[in-house]
Parts: sequence; structure tokens; C-alpha cells
Amino acid sequence: MALRVVFAGTPEFAVPCLRAAQRAADVVAVYTQPDRPAGRGRQIAASPVKVEALAHGMTVMQPENFKSPYARDGLREFQPDLMIVVAYGLILPQSVLDISKYGCWNVHASLLPRWRGAAPIQRAIEAGDTQSGVCLMQMEKGLDTGPVLLSLTTPISAVDTGGMLHDRLAALGAEVVEDGLKLLRAGIRVQPQAQPVEGVTYAHKLDKAEARLDWTLPAERLAAKVRAFTPWPICEADIAGEKLRVHAAIALPLAHHVAPGSVLAANKSGLDIACGEGALRLLSVQREGGRAIAVADYLNARSQLRSS
Repeated sequence: MALRVVFAGTPEFAVPCLRAAQRAADVVAVYTQPDRPAGRGRQIAASPVKVEALAHGMTVMQPENFKSPYARDGLREFQPDLMIVVAYGLILPQSVLDISKYGCWNVHASLLPRWRGAAPIQRAIEAGDTQSGVCLMQMEKGLDTGPVLLSLTTPISAVDTGGMLHDRLAALGAEVVEDGLKLLRAGIRVQPQAQPVEGVTYAHKLDKAEARLDWTLPAERLAAKVRAFTPWPICEADIAGEKLRVHAAIALPLAHHVAPGSVLAANKSGLDIACGEGALRLLSVQREGGRAIAVADYLNARSQLRSS
């Protein structure tokens, strides 16, 4: 059967899911956040989802919210069988969830109930999780509390950054959307599975203030944070009297008896900084107003730090 789908999403993560929905159903409208300032110049810019939708001639709607009857009536006029929501940026009221014949599906970038909330990708890496995934969920009024229809998993490796895991989960999200739509189009209703009561964690929104490295913490924790916060917001720290952004680093199980934050070694292998436990070897850094460079290149400009 043909399916009339309304898609709601905003960032790059949602774009593969929109493409999947377009392949498997009739996307009658795309909802996305209003255009907002972006980038260094703070120029007004369309969301990645809007750019994708307009490139394919889809109808785009950008209400501030669904509090007004006018906004809800506008959605109702599309007569959707289903609404698919992927990182839209709004919590939808029950009055909106009830408009579509089959309700609303949501793609969430974690293995629920772990990491409900705004930043599941980064929080999983930061916490040292070894596995992540995506869930296709039947939406309820609560925050990421709905029953799960389909899910896919992926391991988190010791080198995965937030950006790398983001891209992988975006592709898996597209898979579950397409699979779910094909089943529904064939008249097969996947049985929703209630989320377990135990194991609930919340992935709170990222704050740039969190990106500052605390050298009193264990090196393993700091290395995980560096990976999690790449490519945004990027970790930073004061190192040998200079503020640097840290783009890549690894933890070393080094025993030392110096104050956290001290430089232990500086050579072509990296810049080793003493931590509360072990040391963090910086591999790529960024000076104020510069770009990310290898530590070997950085040390060419600060040769006084260099050690054997």
C-alpha cells in the first residue's frame, strides 16, 4: 500500500533518514527548524534537511512550534499516514502525535533505554561504552520513552570519534527507517517492545564549558572525552602556558610523580601531559586562531618544549 509520510528533522544526521523515507514512501511534507544564524559569520542558514528537501522539490514547513491550532491544522491537512521524526529539535505534544494514522516514529541514536536525550552519540563515547546503535521507536509524550520497533547495533572502537560514530549511526538510522516503512507498506505491523525499566541513562546536551580538560582526572577518561567531543565542541586546555584545542589524543599507562598538567615529554611521537592517573599523549592540536596541526609541527614553533 502507498504511505503518505510527513518527515520532521533538522541536522545532517537526519538527512540519510529523509532519503530513506523518500525511497520507501510518499513524503508529502518535510518539517524542519526555522532558518537560524550559523557559522563564524552568523549568517542566516537553512538546515541540512531543508537543503536536501528543496533539492528534491519537497514541500518544506518551518513552524516555530505546534502550540497554535493553525500549526496543527496545517500538519493535519497533509493527511499523513505516518510522521517520522529524526533530531527535529522540538518535543511534540500528544495532539501532534495523534494526527497521523500510525502515529509518529522516531529514530534515536542509542540503544534505549541507555542514553535518552540530546547527545547520545558523544555521551556513549565519553562514558567508554563499547557498543551503540539506533532504535526506531513509536513516539510517546515522554522523552525517548516509547516502545522500540526495530534496532541495529554497532561496536564503538578505541579510535571512534563523535563524528565517526555520528556518520555510522546516521546510516543505520536510514536502514531502520527504510525497513520499517517497507514492512508497514506490506501490511506488517512490527510489535513494539517496551523499553526495560532498568538501565535508563540520560545524555544531557553538550556544553562548551565541559570541553575543558581537567588534568586531575585519569588519562583514559580524558582520551575518551577528546574523541567524544570531536568534531564539536573540541576539547581545550592550558598547556605550558598556552591555550590549545585538542583534536586527537591517546591515553598512556605511565607512572609518574609530578603535578597533573605537567609536560612529561615532547617529541615527534606526541606531547605527553601528566594526568591524575597515567598521561595523555596529544597528537593533534590547534593554536588560537590557527588550524589543527600535528604535534610534531606544533613543536617546530615551540622548540623550547621539545625533549628527547
